[in-house]
Amino acid sequence: MRKRIQIIFVFCMLFLLAGCSLSTAAESEPEKEKMSSDAKESRDIFAMDTYMTVTAYGDQARQAVEKAEQEITRLDRLLSAGEETSEVYKVNCEGGGVLSEDTAILTERSLALYENTEGAFDIAIYPLMEAWGFTDGNYQVPDSRTIRELLLITDAALLHYDSEQRTLSFGAEGMKIDFGGIAKGYTSDRIMELYRSLGVTSGLVNLGGNVQVLGSKVDGSDWNVAIRSPENDEDYLGILKVSDCAVITSGGYERYFEQNGNRYHHILDPATGYPANSGLISVTIVSGEGILSDGLSTALFVMGKDRAVSYWQEHSSEFDAILETTDGTLYITCGIADQFEVQGNRKAVIINTKE
Repeated sequence: MRKRIQIIFVFCMLFLLAGCSLSTAAESEPEKEKMSSDAKESRDIFAMDTYMTVTAYGDQARQAVEKAEQEITRLDRLLSAGEETSEVYKVNCEGGGVLSEDTAILTERSLALYENTEGAFDIAIYPLMEAWGFTDGNYQVPDSRTIRELLLITDAALLHYDSEQRTLSFGAEGMKIDFGGIAKGYTSDRIMELYRSLGVTSGLVNLGGNVQVLGSKVDGSDWNVAIRSPENDEDYLGILKVSDCAVITSGGYERYFEQNGNRYHHILDPATGYPANSGLISVTIVSGEGILSDGLSTALFVMGKDRAVSYWQEHSSEFDAILETTDGTLYITCGIADQFEVQGNRKAVIINTKE
């Protein structure tokens, strides 16, 4: 699977960067000279079990990229549920504890998403992820009794968090938390903050397919982000033109295993303990926050089209979305419909807000 992830990552980055070149092919010579005067620094990193690229433009580009790499490394060590030296690992072993600022922020935002999505996003699902083997690669289909027993402790409603003291405690023995569904989004937000603090006004991060861009390209035009197809690594659903936002996609094609002719993906439904079978195969969220886009891409995937559309209609000022159903139809929220160019002969439906 790691080789597959690497191939996907390289394709995404090639398209993203190639998109910049293609969109500037017809520019005048003075404009090209202006662009060339903007220093660019880019670096590839492997962290959080995925391949990443950070890129910045401007006089402080090198320093910005160096600090971005340091921040990614720091957060990876802090938040990895499988790393024995991490804070999350310690909290899981001790059934709670006093949280650092980063972990406290993630906990608060995760619990808020749990409430707002009626449990579709749940950081307490980690014991079920372990049972399926998605944490260590020892894949298996748990028996129904195991799943029923684990469902009793994989519920964020059993987490007790004191925001003033920044303390977290578990309400049931055997509980564990994991920020895997939101950590990369938080990390890209932190990198954007670092870029801004150094005066960088144009840059991007690609954290294993989680794309977040700062401002626009150096020529003032929008970034081109390709939304890959779940059915084909070398195909994409469309091209989204964006600036100053996060574009994050979740799908069952990212991590999965096959057993007895059946495919089991890693996005588990907290209500059933089994891989979500919602009728959606890809969910892309576009918002001003990486942490929100990351969490909602998982939550809406679990919800399914009808619930996801209703949720967006209630929160349309916060984000936009592109949903793909099993029949290949794309549902695009009206806020980004004019920015998204559908590729191929795919059927596309525009979703509007409630009147």
